[in-house]
Amino acid sequence: MAKERVQRPEEALRPLQLDPERAKRVDRPPYAIVDIGSNSIRLLVYDQFGRAPMPRFNEKSLARLAEGLAESSAIAPEHFRRAVEAVRRFRAIADAMGVSRIDAVATEAMRRASNGPKLAAAIEAESGLKVRILSGAEEARFATLGVISGFFRPVGVVGDMGGGSLEIAEAIDDHVGDRWVSLPLGALPVEAMMSAGFSAAKRQIDEILQRSLPKALARPVFYPVGGGWRALAKAHMEAVAAPVKVVHGYTLSAGEARDFARAVSRLSSTKLAATPGVTERRARTLPAAALTLDRVLKHLKPDRVVFSALGLREGFLYSHLSQEEQYLDPLVEGAQLIGLPLARVPEFASELVPWTESLFFGETAAEKRLRLAVCALSDIAWRDAPDLRAEESFRRLLEFPFIGVTHPERVFIATAIHARYVGRPDAPWLSPAIKLLTPSERRRAQILGRAILLAYRFSGGVPAVLESARLRIDPDCIRLEVASAARAPDSEVVSERLKLLASAIGVKRSEVVDIDAPSPPLS
Repeated sequence: MAKERVQRPEEALRPLQLDPERAKRVDRPPYAIVDIGSNSIRLLVYDQFGRAPMPRFNEKSLARLAEGLAESSAIAPEHFRRAVEAVRRFRAIADAMGVSRIDAVATEAMRRASNGPKLAAAIEAESGLKVRILSGAEEARFATLGVISGFFRPVGVVGDMGGGSLEIAEAIDDHVGDRWVSLPLGALPVEAMMSAGFSAAKRQIDEILQRSLPKALARPVFYPVGGGWRALAKAHMEAVAAPVKVVHGYTLSAGEARDFARAVSRLSSTKLAATPGVTERRARTLPAAALTLDRVLKHLKPDRVVFSALGLREGFLYSHLSQEEQYLDPLVEGAQLIGLPLARVPEFASELVPWTESLFFGETAAEKRLRLAVCALSDIAWRDAPDLRAEESFRRLLEFPFIGVTHPERVFIATAIHARYVGRPDAPWLSPAIKLLTPSERRRAQILGRAILLAYRFSGGVPAVLESARLRIDPDCIRLEVASAARAPDSEVVSERLKLLASAIGVKRSEVVDIDAPSPPLS
């Protein structure tokens, strides 16, 4: 019987606002998690235990706990010892970094091994860390929560391919669906199948999927999670010269993903090691990851494949947040945690939010969150040399490790900040990434960036001055209306910035007016 889920309100509270006080908090020490997988053991230290954690330290040790497990049902002594030593060393690193909390989780290999509990006890004795051995259901749930934490209200099927198993579950906006499966299709067992012949391995995978993966799990979007599938995304980005080389949010049609996966699955590890974007360490198991992805996509028949850099570890962290914090927007939260501490006046970004609201009639929630992110990041380059600010900001933001953002949205944010720093709309470094935006999206980014540029110039970054002014946009003229108490500088620079905004909007006339005095008639 399916487990009943507590019903949430149809319109859950999802605040879209900047909070400088929260962004400036310094009482959030780093958080660490040790992930004991079937092939490797990884330590990840995040900068905070919160909604938009940034990886601060990432290291792994190849313990290969699942190697030989099918034959002996136990973890080999050498791999057992290597695991204990790795976790002990990782605990020492985490303690030295001053983490507030450290968790340890284990997956398929320790779950299946007859000496898995013994290994957990040895790790606890040596490192003081209590290992939580996850069930297949827990592994599927946390991997799916990782996707939920990393995207803007995702709906689709999540597949997490680890070293020993493949978990598949549903992501439904803010929760994990009731349907899930755990399959013996991790990188190591599939690699063993392939050693007996490619065609035989393909048939064996298809039989497992046909028998154990219900077609009811099929959705238009499939989210691949796991190191092998991330490596496949990196290889594809290199092969096609993708304009944004970020795995998270990288999107392909299912057909294109299958074509590439089929090609990679037949390559030797030697040839793969020489392939751009593929590390030597990944070359051995990449054909197994590619073959599994091809067969899963054939079985589920999604329309699109959206790769996720977030999975079990991030989902485990997310599951321990309060509902209030879970409902914070991940992009907005990440943007303000990065942008506001770097700003000269962090509170100015909050004033930019209402000031730019009138620029876009009928703004959707998805568009508003991008505008808030741009406002939060609007002063990140003030320390840079003026001539470098536009280009450097664009390049930096294009591939910054934000979450909750698609590749075109990355380009929008980077383009808007580029315009804020007086970047030319035809600058050569905008290509080829700018092609990910439609003409209307490019125009929108230019308008937002030019409006923020104007706001900083005439107000000097002072919130009270900005608050006393507003923009009035008419069909043939744009006015900057300023209260006389604000004493906005009537300078050529302010007029030039206003003209740039007018040009982006597509009107010819612009003027600065005192709203305490009668406005001159338009003619």
